[in-house]
Amino acid sequence: MSERTLADRAAALDAADELAKRRELFALPEGVVYLDGNSLGALPASVPGRLADVVSREWGELLIRSWEESGWWTAPQRIGDRIAPLVGAAPGRIVAGDSTSVNVFKAVVAAVRLADPARDEILVDETTFPTDGYLAESAARMTGKRLVPVAPVRLAEALGPRTAVALVNHVDYRTGRLHDLPGLTAEIHQAGALAVWDLCHSAGALPVGLDAHGVDFAVGCTYKYLNGGPGSPAYLYVAERHQAGFDSPLPGWNSHADPFGMTPGYVAAEGALRGRVGTPDILSMLALEAALDVWDGVSVDAVREKSLALTDFFLECVEQYVPAGRVTSVTPAAHAERGSQVALRCEDAGEVMRGLTAHGVIGDFRRPDVLRFGFTPLYVSFGDAERAARVLSEVVGQRG
Repeated sequence: MSERTLADRAAALDAADELAKRRELFALPEGVVYLDGNSLGALPASVPGRLADVVSREWGELLIRSWEESGWWTAPQRIGDRIAPLVGAAPGRIVAGDSTSVNVFKAVVAAVRLADPARDEILVDETTFPTDGYLAESAARMTGKRLVPVAPVRLAEALGPRTAVALVNHVDYRTGRLHDLPGLTAEIHQAGALAVWDLCHSAGALPVGLDAHGVDFAVGCTYKYLNGGPGSPAYLYVAERHQAGFDSPLPGWNSHADPFGMTPGYVAAEGALRGRVGTPDILSMLALEAALDVWDGVSVDAVREKSLALTDFFLECVEQYVPAGRVTSVTPAAHAERGSQVALRCEDAGEVMRGLTAHGVIGDFRRPDVLRFGFTPLYVSFGDAERAARVLSEVVGQRG
C-alpha cells in the first residue's frame, strides 16, 4: 500500500472520529506528534487559568480561608469521585492524594492485614515497574511475609493456600501487554487471597471495572492518560466491603475521624478517607481537578475503541513503511492483550528515538532496545499515527 493511500486513510478515519474535537481541549505544540502520554499526558487548555486563579485569588486573597471556602479540604474525595467512573468505581471508593508509590505501600500492607494471618506469601508481578517491587519487598519485611515474584501469565499456578495478597499491573509498562484483570482477580479470590492492581497504564485508556470485577484494592497515577500534570496526585481505591476493616500503615491527621481534635489517640475516619495521610498538595490537586474536565461526556468504551483502532493502524503503517527486520513489535497483536501503547524492539533504539524527537515525533526509549509509543485517544489522531510511522521509517533508514 502506498504512502499516499495510508495518508488518505488516516484523513478519512480522522474525519469519522467522534473524539476528534476533544483534541481542541489540549494545548499541544504546533507540528508535534505527541506519543508519550503513557509517561506524561498533554496539558489540558483549562489548567493554566485554573491554576492562576488558585494562586492569585484562593491562596493570594482568601489565604487560609480557602481550606473551607474554596473546598480545599474536600478535594481528595471530590476528585476521587471524578476519577471513579473512569475506572468503574462507585462514589466514595477512591481518594486522591500522595504518590503511586505511597499508595502501593498502603494498599499492600492493608491487604495483608485483612488476609488470613496464616498466609505468609505476597505475590508480585515480576515484570512490574521496579518501584512496585521495591515497595512489595518492604511491605513483606514489615509484615513478616515472604515475597514471591511471578510472571502474570503464571500467576494462577503460583497461587495457593500460602498466598495472602497478589500485586499485579493491569498493563505492562514496557511492552503494553494488557493482563486479564477480571480473570486473575477471580483466580486470586478463588485461592483465598486479596488482589491489588496497579492501574497506572490503563486508567483513562480502557475500561477497568473495579467494582464489577470485585477488585480489593487498586492504585494509579493521574499524570499519564488522565493528564493531571507532572507529579500530580495518585489515587487509592478501597472496595466498599473492605472499608470498615481498612487498616492503613500510614495513619495521619487527615485520615482521623476528628482531624481537628488533635487527640493523641488515632481513630480512623469512615470509608476510603482512611487512605488520606497528611496535608494534600493543593496546587497539583486542583490542577488535576481542572484537567479532568476533558473527560466530561466521554465514554471510556469509545476511548478504548479508538485506542485499538489507532494502535492497529500504527502497526499497519509501520509494517508498510519501515524496512523489514528493522523493528519488531513486542506488544501483543490480540486486542484482549493490548493496552494503549505500542512497543517496538529496535537496534540503536536510543539514537532512533532522538532522531524521531528531532523530527517532531515524541515517544520514549526504554533500555536496552525498546521504543514506546503511547496512544492517548483524546488527542492523538490517525494522521499522527501515520506521520509517526513515516518518520520512523526515515530515521531507521538513515541509520542503515
